Amino acid sequence: MAPTALLHPFSPPALGPEGYINIVSGNGAVVSDDKGNDYIDAMASLWYCNVGYSRREVIEAITTQLNKIPAYHVFGPFANEPSEQLAARIAALAPVDDARVFFGSSGSESVDTALKIARAAQIHAGHPEKQIVISRSAGYHGTNYGGTSAQGIQLNREGFGDLLQNHIVVPQDDVEALASVFAEHGNEIAAVLTEPLQGAGGVYPPPDGYLDAVRRLCDEHGAYFIADEVINGFGRMGTWFGSQFYDVRPDMITFAKAVTSGYVPLSGVIVGSKVRAPLEADPSFILRTGYTYSGHNTACAAGLACLDVAENEGLLDRATSLGARLRGGLQSLVDDGLYASVRGDGFVYALAPTEGKEPAAVRDAILAQGVIVRPLPGAISFCPPLVCTDEQVDRMVDAAAAVA
Repeated sequence: MAPTALLHPFSPPALGPEGYINIVSGNGAVVSDDKGNDYIDAMASLWYCNVGYSRREVIEAITTQLNKIPAYHVFGPFANEPSEQLAARIAALAPVDDARVFFGSSGSESVDTALKIARAAQIHAGHPEKQIVISRSAGYHGTNYGGTSAQGIQLNREGFGDLLQNHIVVPQDDVEALASVFAEHGNEIAAVLTEPLQGAGGVYPPPDGYLDAVRRLCDEHGAYFIADEVINGFGRMGTWFGSQFYDVRPDMITFAKAVTSGYVPLSGVIVGSKVRAPLEADPSFILRTGYTYSGHNTACAAGLACLDVAENEGLLDRATSLGARLRGGLQSLVDDGLYASVRGDGFVYALAPTEGKEPAAVRDAILAQGVIVRPLPGAISFCPPLVCTDEQVDRMVDAAAAVA
């Protein structure tokens, strides 16, 4: 069957409609397809629907804002109240000193923006030679050219021609390799970009002390520490940001996904005082970057509503308890020899199949059990909505057990 007009991301362009499942509705942690099948969404769609589907509070906030004005840009000299309110709330929650917030629409936009701001700040601080960005293998940083150039997943870098210069990818957990790059290029390094917990590359928590070492090396060499929290942020780790879970303070944080739980696209960069200072020192300087939908009124209204839901329902604490339950269940499968290993933190985990079993095939088998997981390099991932019930978490584990 010929493909439809929609060109799907991360899919074979030649694949026809028979290869896809048409999701038409959702409620809480459950989604349904056009054939009447229900699935527990153990991936919160693509790592983002933390507050769950069909939340009346979020829908009403969006509707209220649409009835006022759906959007008006925030390029100077304009502003709007929802974006100012959301920026203030995020800045207050973030583990970043004296923060301000820049808004975009996607995680890829937030990463590319952070890279541009880091280099601009180095230039305005009198260090135009500082252009190199270091990232880690297995790191996923979106699919725009900046994020692709910083990409630590080799398959995602291939086939797009020449990527951007001045990007160095180091082995993901090797402090010595990182220190060696600093020793050789210290006066040229603008920033280190890393996920606190690496997500799409395989769900890898950092080794003890690794992020502290990143912080120390950045401080010693005048580089900025950028934490990519597109997956880690807004309660996923049982804290507002993964940086808080691992007790580290970055200079910038990128975010997207769970800030609105996907109800409306929104992303951003939290910019700390060390990065702000050189950009704000010259009153005539104009930050010539931005997006049509930066500070989108309706998206920011959705973000405010999602923060309210997370706070009012104690979803950060819920992530901690649900995460412990999920980890315990998955570990029991490993202990029984059904799977090879489990790893993760907070409420996001990866389960590695035993030798010879492909993650995509395991995903398909679990899907037939009515649970959605995602295949990663060497594992399947679980990143459920924070509103899951204990029983739904247990069903995720049961589904994985049934197909082992």
